[in-house]
Amino acid sequence: MGQVVKEKGRVIMECKYQLKDGCMRISMPKEVDHHCAEQLRKETDLLIGAYHIRRLVFDFSGTEFMDSSGIGVLIGRCKNMGYSGGVVFAEHLNERIQKIFVVSGLHKMIQVSSASADRLN
Repeated sequence: MGQVVKEKGRVIMECKYQLKDGCMRISMPKEVDHHCAEQLRKETDLLIGAYHIRRLVFDFSGTEFMDSSGIGVLIGRCKNMGYSGGVVFAEHLNERIQKIFVVSGLHKMIQVSSASADRLN
């Protein structure tokens, strides 16, 4: 499952969602900013509810930038998953995204995969 959002003929967001056995993996877009945050939030919440997701994995392997609206999306999904007893993970964080996780406190809310977590310490 995937979503491409275009604005004035150019791609501003491309997310891929993979669902399997109560787990959803989201391949995050190159830029997670205010242009795509609302759409990402809506789609993620819809899929979490429809497929009773218990494990949510954000894959940042293709992400180069994230602003405060992207941080807000992650915090909101953590809270929503927490209400239903689910867990949230992040993986493939580059140095820039790792720094954002530390400065914003996301690393305390979201479990980071071991390879990325080693670099946070």
